[in-house]
Amino acid sequence: QCLLSGSWRSDTGCRMVISVLGKDGSFSGSYLPGPAAGNSKILTSPLEGSQQDAGLVPQPTFSFTVRWRLRAQMTAFLGQCYVGTNGEETLHALWLLREATDSPAEDWKSTR
Repeated sequence: QCLLSGSWRSDTGCRMVISVLGKDGSFSGSYLPGPAAGNSKILTSPLEGSQQDAGLVPQPTFSFTVRWRLRAQMTAFLGQCYVGTNGEETLHALWLLREATDSPAEDWKSTR
């Protein structure tokens, strides 16, 4: 069974720590970008999310958002937790980063 609670590290060195899941699947925690982010001023930032009921499916989907400190940006992650044949849990996720812009004319360049 796949549960998100605990500490995770990405291939790029990002670190994520997730608190105990609530009965409704909600969770909170913190996120710290790795060296690939290229900005040493980025601090650990809060995250909040939700996981599908692991009682319904053994490899649940999840989503969470990160509200970056010191930057006018938010990132949304959407993915699934998989359990390999060796019992190891891995997360596969897509993400979108949105930064604030000064006008609607700049909207095209604000989402990555």
